[in-house]
Amino acid sequence: MAHNLLPGPPETLLPAVPEVDAALAGGADPAQVAAGHPSASLPWALLAERAFGAGDDIAAYAYARTGYHRGLDALRRAGWKGHGPVPYSHEPNRGFLRALAALARAAGAIEETEELVRCTEFLADCDPAAAQALLA
Repeated sequence: MAHNLLPGPPETLLPAVPEVDAALAGGADPAQVAAGHPSASLPWALLAERAFGAGDDIAAYAYARTGYHRGLDALRRAGWKGHGPVPYSHEPNRGFLRALAALARAAGAIEETEELVRCTEFLADCDPAAAQALLA
């Protein structure tokens, strides 16, 4: 059996955003945090999760898509080349991964099957633990 001697792509670890983390930990409304820090994925993911929980699938989809795209921007700035691990165990990655999972759920809710499949597969490719934790 042949073994691949080339290493896979390195893990991408997003930088922490202490202001966002502190605001959210202090109970700030995610809408206010998103307005003040629109490039951070976590408040958008929280807004998506809240909208989804309230039955507003369209708002959940819009919030999740925003958080997802802001996360892609951050991943690219961190050196991500469009593939490779984005570990869920690294706390700053969780905003992007939660937005991606919320996008998958919202896509399923509005019966956008191709997007549901794409996002679910992408999440599992980033980190199977994230898919298990966030889509279970």
